[in-house]
Amino acid sequence: MDSIRCWLKKLRSKDKVKPSKKKETTSNVKELSKAQTSEEVPSNVTKQRVAAAKQYIENHYKKQMKSLQERKERRDILEKKLADAEVSEEEQNNLLKYLEKKETEYMRLQRHKMGADDFEPLTMIGKGAFGEVRVCREKATGHVYAMKKLKKSEMLRRGQVEHVKAERNLLAEVDSNCIVKLYCSFQDDEYLYLIMEYLPGGDMMTLLMRKDTLTEDEARFYVGETVLAIESIHKHSYIHRDIKPDNLLLDRNGHMKLSDFGLCKPLDCSNLQEKDFSVGNNLSGALQSDGRPVAPRRTQQEQLQHWQRNRRMLAYSTVGTPDYIAPEVLLKKGYGMECDWWSLGAIMYEMLVGYPPFYSDEPMSTCRKIVNWRTHLKFPEEAKLSPEAKDLISKLLCNVDQRLGTKGADEIKVLCGIEWDKLYQMKAAFIPEVNDELDTQNFEKFEEADNQIQSSTRSGPWRKVSAGFFFICTSKRLEIH
Repeated sequence: MDSIRCWLKKLRSKDKVKPSKKKETTSNVKELSKAQTSEEVPSNVTKQRVAAAKQYIENHYKKQMKSLQERKERRDILEKKLADAEVSEEEQNNLLKYLEKKETEYMRLQRHKMGADDFEPLTMIGKGAFGEVRVCREKATGHVYAMKKLKKSEMLRRGQVEHVKAERNLLAEVDSNCIVKLYCSFQDDEYLYLIMEYLPGGDMMTLLMRKDTLTEDEARFYVGETVLAIESIHKHSYIHRDIKPDNLLLDRNGHMKLSDFGLCKPLDCSNLQEKDFSVGNNLSGALQSDGRPVAPRRTQQEQLQHWQRNRRMLAYSTVGTPDYIAPEVLLKKGYGMECDWWSLGAIMYEMLVGYPPFYSDEPMSTCRKIVNWRTHLKFPEEAKLSPEAKDLISKLLCNVDQRLGTKGADEIKVLCGIEWDKLYQMKAAFIPEVNDELDTQNFEKFEEADNQIQSSTRSGPWRKVSAGFFFICTSKRLEIH
């Protein structure tokens, strides 16, 4: 009897345990279903990655099919030409096999991902906040290029990612002999590399520091080529926004090409307000009785020497020089393509006078002068500028609604008296000395072991300090892997 009671007690205890197990099982099923539900709903990041992968795959196979079709069409055209030329069947087969081999090699090269190991870095010709520029040689072909090496962490920290994207779009659309070519780009974990056309003639800043001033004929030539360069990007609805002598590069024949499309950051005037520009302070801050600034006491030659002493230091600084920036850009009230024509006027002034029109000891003081351009735009009598030159400069350094170029580059072209179609075919106003394809005498020399900017120790025709810091970003092809 006792044994039966014990058995019944055990049976009841088991029945009590079973419901709890059922509850646990039910809760586990619910948690599992919730997890599955949460996994089934992808995040926005995942959706973006899926969309990007889909776009990449579609573009890849679309490009492959297009390439295959073009290859078939080329073969058909070649076979037809060989048949019309009455070439023997054996010669036809041999030629077709040879061309097939060459095309296969070309396709293999296209599939090859370029990297830093494919280039031999040589002389450093530039150094800046983002990285450095070196002359380099491609190991496979022996061709010489300029390699710009940019530190990705610095670009991210300074918010330059969008600038790179905009630049990539520009480079894909604009193809002009006024623009420096960029052939390819690639990256590793730390750096972005840009492989560009190497222009051994230096830049316009170098030329101006060597010659002090240009004649009006020389200035007209380089202003004309700058007009064509600016026009070529404006036609594609792009604004350069950083036109300055540092970004006007010279090839070995002395012709000018425009560079730097977005990686340089102009002076940050976010801490300035419009009231700060209400009175144009001069270098010392002294004012006349009517509130106008006292004119600088430096002669043209003294101002030129002071500018040249400070110019290189400003070029290397992260702030840079605002001397060529239009007032509407500084005031941050919105601006358009007209700001590039203001920069052209400032460069033309420097070419003829020797220093920018609003130069001051401090960048912020320069900004105040630019915004108060009516008070500070003056032409020194010692410069002996022609009335035509003064007129053109004045029509570029003025309000947006009155500025030449607002309705297109033709407004400026009419006044320059240049044969525009022949400008890049004629002899340049200045031909730099270049001994060979690796010659870097027109650039500053840098000490490899020292991170600080070194003074020039160059020997040869360039006795003054030349351009070291510039960002070259232009071309028809841009491939970022």
